[in-house]
Amino acid sequence: MLTNNTEEQRNGTDKNSTGRNNTGKVNTGGRLAAAVLLLLFSGAGMLLSAYVPDFAQWYAVHIYPVLVTTIGRVWGWFPFSVSEILIYILLLTLVVTMVRMIVKTVLTRRTRAAVSWISGVLLTAGILAFLYTACCGINYHRKSFSEEEGIVTYEYRLEQLRDICVWLTEEVNSRADEVTRNAEGVMELDAPEGSGAVESMNRLGEEFPSVRGYYPQPKKLLISEILSYQSLSGIYLPFTVEANYNGDMTDYNKPFTACHELSHLRGFMQEQEANFIAFLACVGSERADFQYSGYLSGWVYCMNALYRADYETWQEVRVRLDEAVEPDLEANNAFWDRYEGPVSETAERINDTYLKVNGQADGVERYDRMVDLIVAYFGEQ
Repeated sequence: MLTNNTEEQRNGTDKNSTGRNNTGKVNTGGRLAAAVLLLLFSGAGMLLSAYVPDFAQWYAVHIYPVLVTTIGRVWGWFPFSVSEILIYILLLTLVVTMVRMIVKTVLTRRTRAAVSWISGVLLTAGILAFLYTACCGINYHRKSFSEEEGIVTYEYRLEQLRDICVWLTEEVNSRADEVTRNAEGVMELDAPEGSGAVESMNRLGEEFPSVRGYYPQPKKLLISEILSYQSLSGIYLPFTVEANYNGDMTDYNKPFTACHELSHLRGFMQEQEANFIAFLACVGSERADFQYSGYLSGWVYCMNALYRADYETWQEVRVRLDEAVEPDLEANNAFWDRYEGPVSETAERINDTYLKVNGQADGVERYDRMVDLIVAYFGEQ
């Protein structure tokens, strides 16, 4: 009996062990298969949108808005950036599981733990790639905002650019005393920028049909310094369909940036077009602080273009700016100067490469297309 019991126990252990081995193999194989399928779907979606623009346009108009009103609405209930928190958790999990995998591999002298860990990493990469493609990547190849709304840019003369800069200077000056300022003379927002950005984008949608739709509130990152070191004022995180912005930067930048990031939730991924949408949303807002943010942001872009075109003309316009505006420009420059260095330079190169890979051939160097759009739209009015 003892012998029989021992044999039965041993046989039972062997069976359980075999079952665990098979389960482990099934889990690993299933993760690898799912990862491959997700990566293939992601690659196919990106290629199809790049080579069949009509597909990208159809997707951006009919499918992506559904994702915004479902995924974006769910995660929009949270007052913080869900993607930001998930990224921190993911990075921590990656480190912890990698250390555990290395320890197991060394102690057991088997590769089972390493294979299982790699399959998990690949599955995670597949899920992220799929979410990126579905909630962002395909939209890079849709029609631009200017194409949708029939705004055609053209070659303009120096005098036309100068006139736009003078107009923007006057608009900024007229609002310089309407906004709240602190003891140092730097502008402060009159109300939360998140709700104001949603209201401004909805108001813009009354004039431009292509930006109509549901908007969750944009969220400032809990650790905004991460963006500061990358010289970024905001970021759209497609994994949870959230518009995020740098909460540490000067206040006049926040309304413009919040509207810029929200424009991505209408499927307009081109940065220069998103800038123009943000400009229109801010200057058309009912809030003076939003109008000031829009006009001053547009003024900076257009004046930089004028500076490159003709320095003397730039000087002639520059002296017209109200002195009350100077503290905002100085505070903004001082803020970004604190973060200049190797990290910001590397981040800019990465961002430049990212934009070029996604069809924006000029990368970060063509951000002044917003100037072309401002001249084309407002120069005729």
